[in-house]
Amino acid sequence: MRPVRFVALGDSLTEGVGDPVGGGWRGWAALLAGELGDRPAHLTNLAVSGAQTRDVLETQLPAALALRPDLVSVLVGVNDTLRRTFDIHAVAARLDEVYAACTAQGAVVLTACLPDPGAMLGLPGALARPLARRQRAVNTVVHALSARHGAVHLHAAEGAWLTDRAMWSADRLHPGERGHRQLALRFHALLARTGLADGGGPSPEPEFPAPTRAERLRWLATAGTGWVARRCTDLLPQLLRLAADEMRHHARGTSARLDLRTAHAVTAALAALSSGEPWAEPEAA
Repeated sequence: MRPVRFVALGDSLTEGVGDPVGGGWRGWAALLAGELGDRPAHLTNLAVSGAQTRDVLETQLPAALALRPDLVSVLVGVNDTLRRTFDIHAVAARLDEVYAACTAQGAVVLTACLPDPGAMLGLPGALARPLARRQRAVNTVVHALSARHGAVHLHAAEGAWLTDRAMWSADRLHPGERGHRQLALRFHALLARTGLADGGGPSPEPEFPAPTRAERLRWLATAGTGWVARRCTDLLPQLLRLAADEMRHHARGTSARLDLRTAHAVTAALAALSSGEPWAEPEAA
């Protein structure tokens, strides 16, 4: 029986950050690959920390297609929202091309909508709201394109797991082992509905003890500080301008205009894509 060829594309979430095993990262994709059922699976994880949609399209996708995968996961977009160059039109066009190329080869595509980083970091409202608006735009695009291309789509931007501290690693942006297991388990349930997986799926219970408070604080004081510094250099000046705009609109009672502006941009981005089929959101999982 030929193994299922599973290729994982994306950023640090799929790379496995937050789920350390044996001096490296494991993550939800590896947990899922090990529990697809009776048919063995071979995982090639091409995800790289910091990757944006451009990196997936230009670098990861060609390598994935060369492997002729049966199953491809594409979880990306959060890093796009953390850059001053964020453009929902470009994000939509890149994701459409990635999904189309994978399905054209006959692969099943896994996608997910993701929580916004501002809320996960607990940023003040005026700073968090612009990031949340960007992530909602990305999620809307992912919803629509997932339905168009017949992807297996996971709604991971909502639910009790977001506020369960036990699910998250020290940086509050990446799942810990328990969170990665939750993602793997939920993807397994979706694949089982379509007959692409069987069995009970990955265990929800961690194999390793959670980091201690001292370990979490040590991470935040070292690697965590570097993570914030790298992103602030690129995003912070623009984020401060966005926050000032947010406060002006709030003072005038016109905050709804910012949401409407984003909604129009998403609609235009989707309308600009070539296919003429109607848009629809996939059924919630």
